[in-house]
This record gives sequence, C-alpha cells and structure tokens, in this order.
Amino acid sequence: MGRARVAARVIVHPGVEDVSVQQVLEALADPARRTVVRTLAHSGADLSCGSFDLPVGRSTSSHHFSVLRQAGVLRQYYVGTTKMNALRAEELERRFPGLLSAVVAAADAEARRASGATRAPGA
Repeated sequence: MGRARVAARVIVHPGVEDVSVQQVLEALADPARRTVVRTLAHSGADLSCGSFDLPVGRSTSSHHFSVLRQAGVLRQYYVGTTKMNALRAEELERRFPGLLSAVVAAADAEARRASGATRAPGA
C-alpha cells in the first residue's frame, strides 16, 4: 500500500497589475504592517512569520500578513511547515515607482524618533 499524497499548499497572490495604489496605501497605514515591510526591506532575505516582533497576538499577526499579501506587498510561500514572506519590492517599484522606498524611509524616520535618536544639525 502506498503513502497518501499530500497536496501542496498553494497561496494565492494578486498580480501586481491588479493592485491599486489605494490597496497598498491602506495596507501600509497600519504600524504593525509597516514594521513587517520595514523589517523585510532591511533584512535582504525572506523571513518566516515567526521572525517578526509584533506587539499583537498570533491571530492578529496572521491577519496583518494576509492584508499585506492581498494588497500585493508580500509574496508568501511554504518551506516545509514554515510560512515565509518576501517583499515584492521590484514588482511594486515597476508598478508604483518610489512608493515603497518612500514608505520604508518614512517608517525608518518614525522609528528613529520613537527610539529617541536624533540627527546632528546639518547632517
């Protein structure tokens, strides 16, 4: 008797051409979702959902990842049982030039202010 076949998990992603700037901006309006995007932008690698230090519970984190995926900001895929997240930076740059980098830069500035870090005058 053979082993039962397990179907591959398929995660549906919108084509970036089907994503509106409204969807992207609404997805990025939430601070927790901006944290996810900022972390991915600076990591240089894909990260598992558990890699993010979000101030919300697991269920709410899942919701945030789903919103980002549905808005075309993230691509998610499985490695074994681990769900990985990749920022769709190149695709979004082609669709909305400068948008993602501007949001990440603004989130960086916001994080610096929140941590009390200041820039020297004229820097």
